[in-house]
This record gives sequence, structure tokens and C-alpha cells, in this order.
Amino acid sequence: MRVIGTRVFGLRTPIIRESDDLAAIVCNTVQEAIDHENISINDGDIIGITEAVLARAQGNYASVYQIAADVQSKFSADSHVGVVFPIMSRNRFAMLLKGIASGVGKVTVMLSYPADEVGNQLITWEDVDDNQLNPYSDCLSESDFRRLFGNEVKHRFTGVDYVAYYKSLAPNIEIVLSMDPKHILRYTDLVIAADIHTRARTKRVLSAAGAKKVIGLDDILTKPVSCSGYNERYGLLGSNKATDGKVKLFPRDCDAFVQKMQLALRELTGKTVEVLLYGDGGFKDPVGGIWELADPVVAPAFTSGLRGTPSELKLKYLADNDYADLCKDEARRAIEQAIRAKAGRCFMGKMESEGTTPRQISDLIGSLCDLVSGSGDKGTPVVLVQGYFDNYAM
Repeated sequence: MRVIGTRVFGLRTPIIRESDDLAAIVCNTVQEAIDHENISINDGDIIGITEAVLARAQGNYASVYQIAADVQSKFSADSHVGVVFPIMSRNRFAMLLKGIASGVGKVTVMLSYPADEVGNQLITWEDVDDNQLNPYSDCLSESDFRRLFGNEVKHRFTGVDYVAYYKSLAPNIEIVLSMDPKHILRYTDLVIAADIHTRARTKRVLSAAGAKKVIGLDDILTKPVSCSGYNERYGLLGSNKATDGKVKLFPRDCDAFVQKMQLALRELTGKTVEVLLYGDGGFKDPVGGIWELADPVVAPAFTSGLRGTPSELKLKYLADNDYADLCKDEARRAIEQAIRAKAGRCFMGKMESEGTTPRQISDLIGSLCDLVSGSGDKGTPVVLVQGYFDNYAM
């Protein structure tokens, strides 16, 4: 029996610039790992590539002014627009809000409380309970918020007062707070749904409640504006601050890229390597309560071998129940046989698979890659995963 199962390596690349041949850079990086790090590539290995370097190589950027122009084309220069449920992030949303505010006459930003969609807390639930508030029925003005919680309410990790910060981005911005999207209709019936994973419901609820026009961040910059970057599927979702006046958008043509990358790796290694583009991992920080998934998806594209969900048996269950009376060697052989016999079987609702969460393979691997590469200074935007599909019987 092999001792090592899954292995994961973060691969360092050169700094990737606009117009670089990313596929060639990844292949060169893999070749260097083979030559200098005693790594061999096998069928079924996985190469993960962070979406950020593909977007950078594509030059998929947009300025605040290009965002403003597209917003203005969807409303009008003097319109009053509501922006509901943005996350609290200087990196993810501040530049977008600048662009929106530059394109219209007035913006009412409605923050959710006590926390945003991904778990960033403005205040705590204890604060809510102590003040006998119901976030789903009680809409707070900025003056209400300050009266209840003070003139400076800083985020516990960033030290930023997001109410003050968002309001400071443009003189035509006001802030209100509620968990009910319909409350924005007290101020305006022209709305941008700025939430990420709940945007479809928000749009539906607002439309049913009588909003005159509702769009999402995913409806802005779905095509070029004055030679801007764009994303036909996600618009501004998945964007990050690049400079004080520009954002990097989610990459385009992702499916074509992973297919091209798989072919290039086959030519290089002679092996069938699965390829995945990944962004934020789908996991929640247990201390801060922040769900890291601020991108619209974990993996915007992946090759066919990464489709579906795992079909796994729970070894602990088998060891403690079905084969508890066998000696170690007999139990190992019995478990190996059970694993080999599982092909084609459906384990939904079966005790043998209890506790094996049926997440998408692409989400699991994308989250693994994100944890390895991080978002700081590791310099490993390419991740090699080996043995992921191995099991105890192999």
C-alpha cells in the first residue's frame, strides 16, 4: 500500500503581464518543476490556474469612467439609483461604487446588517438583540445607525468604518441599512442588485414589488464600453481593484483556455492532465465568520474530468460498523474490496457515505488550490494536484 495519497504543489511563475502567452508560461513552469524538483506528471493530475492571471494576460480591465458610462446608458445621468446588498470590501466594491455614483445623479446604498452576504460584520447579532432590532423589518438611516451604534463603527479585521468609507467615495451617496430588499423602494424604483450569490432572488423580489428597473452587477460591462474589458456572463461580478481608477474583471473565454491548456500539457508531457481555473475558495473562516467566496463561482472553467461530485465511502463508518469485528488486515482487505466494488453504485441516502458532503469536484479542487496559492505574496498562481482521485484501495 502506498503511504502518500494526494500531494499538492504551488508552482512559482514569472510575473504575468498583459498580452503574455499564459499557456506557454504554465507549460514552461511545469517543465521546470519536472526538471528541477523531481516531479513527474501522471494521467489524472490536475493543474489549477488562478483566474486573476488569465484576466491579466487578457488585459480584461475597466476604468471607473467606463463603468460610469455603462451605468448611465442603463439609467440616465440624473437618475436616483438604489444599490442593494453590496459586500463591504475596498478591494471588491469601492471602485464599482465610484463608477456607479459617477454615472447617475444620486445613489442610495442599502447595506445589509448585522453582516454582509459573505459574513463581514458591521455590528454583531448581540448589538441587534440589545437594541431590539429586526433587520428584516427595521430599515435604518445613517443617522439611526450612528445614534444606536456610535459615530465610528470599525470592522474588526480591517479597521474600516464602511458606512463612512462608502459615503466618502462620492458626494451623491447616502447610506441606509436593511435586510429586506424591498426597503430600497422607499427611496427609488431604479435598483442595482449588488449581491453575488443571492442576486437572482433579489432581482425577482424587487421586480415583483414594483421596481421600475432592476439590474445586477452581472448586467454591467457584459460587452465593451469605449474599448473596456468585459465579461459577457458575469459583468462586474468577480472584479478586483487594480489601481485607484481601474478594476480587473473576471476572465473571458475560460472554457476555450482550459481546453487549450490541456492540449498543450498533453503535448508537453504525453499525459492527460485535467485543468481548472479557480478564484475564491468556497470556505468559511471559523473565527471571523467570513465566507471567502466573493467571486460568482469557485471555478469559472474546468476540463471534463472534473465534472460531477465525488462518489466516496466513509472509511470511519465501514471500520466502526461493517468490519468492526475483523482484525486489522482482514478489515483492510474488506474495505479495499468494498471500494473496488463501488463503481457505478449510487450512495445517496446510504449510511456508507454518511458525512461525505456531495460538493462539486471543481469546487473542492478550486478551494484546495486557493488555500495553497493564497492571495498574498506566495507567487504560486499555478497549483499542481496529484493523486486526488486515488483511494485506499489504490
